[in-house]
Amino acid sequence: MSFRVGVVGATGMVGEEFLKLIEQRHFPLKSLKPFASEESKGKKLKCSGKEWVTTTLQPGCFADLDLVFFSSGDDISKEWAPRAVAEGAVAVDNSAAFRMDPKIALVVPEINGDWLPRAGVPKIIANPNCSTIQLVLALDPLDKAFGISRVHVASYQAVSGAGKAARDELLTQTKCLLAGETVPPPTTFPHPIAFNCIPQIGGFNEQGFTSEEMKIMRETQKIMRNDDLKVSAFTVRVPTLNGHAEAAWVTLKKSATREQLVGALERMPAVEVWDQPSTSLYPTVAKCSGTDPVYVGRLHQDLHDPMTWIMWIVADNLRVGAALNGIRIAEKIYGL
Repeated sequence: MSFRVGVVGATGMVGEEFLKLIEQRHFPLKSLKPFASEESKGKKLKCSGKEWVTTTLQPGCFADLDLVFFSSGDDISKEWAPRAVAEGAVAVDNSAAFRMDPKIALVVPEINGDWLPRAGVPKIIANPNCSTIQLVLALDPLDKAFGISRVHVASYQAVSGAGKAARDELLTQTKCLLAGETVPPPTTFPHPIAFNCIPQIGGFNEQGFTSEEMKIMRETQKIMRNDDLKVSAFTVRVPTLNGHAEAAWVTLKKSATREQLVGALERMPAVEVWDQPSTSLYPTVAKCSGTDPVYVGRLHQDLHDPMTWIMWIVADNLRVGAALNGIRIAEKIYGL
């Protein structure tokens, strides 16, 4: 069994991660069609021991494909993902375009893979937000074992979550500051990001929440099939290159010991617990970047509420929070 695969946004950071994972996980590739902008048309990309030439989106471009990974913006996905399905392909979309559509499955395979269509049925599958994916992979085993009534989460998100331009902006600003030079005005973020933290990811709504915070709160409820789950999020952009971290306060419905919580987390195949505070063993974004698990550490009980446990959750946002989840969706659909 092998598949004809398309990657929309193949030259972007998430698109590049899709290509890496197709090769690293030996995804059975019959052919690959990388799509990019007009400026990148004709660029050669390596994957699975071959070179593939990028092309642009045009009517009929998905007709010979089984599966298309979309890793571009909402507008492109809204227009082209339905076309991919109409032309017979499964569309796994990494944008926010379809996530909260009640007719579209929003899937983390380890949690709600039963929502996926059977092989050969063309559909749009929504890939969740990067910070949502790592959060729910840590929450789900605790919810199954003890129940969860409330989650408060603060995120510390790397610049790679905003793409190559954001990464380059951090690097340029850092070099200027270290050289004692004037920092150019920011173009990706509302303020300079080097040696700084910005409490804004996305635009603000009338309630004072950013779009990133709303994604985490709403998507978590949908994936965990619980509209009554109280989730409150606060998101911060930090001057790290890759890897998102989250501090979460999780209130359980049943009392549990620390050992029971660790046991539940370790039963989730996608999660690793690194938690020996006395030796400073806990996950950091630098150590976790480029790896596949969601890491949990600093697991301790709230002093004022014995039902609430505090934890530190770290994962590679480009990999775990985007491309890897998309690949796992495809693997689950096709039984790989």
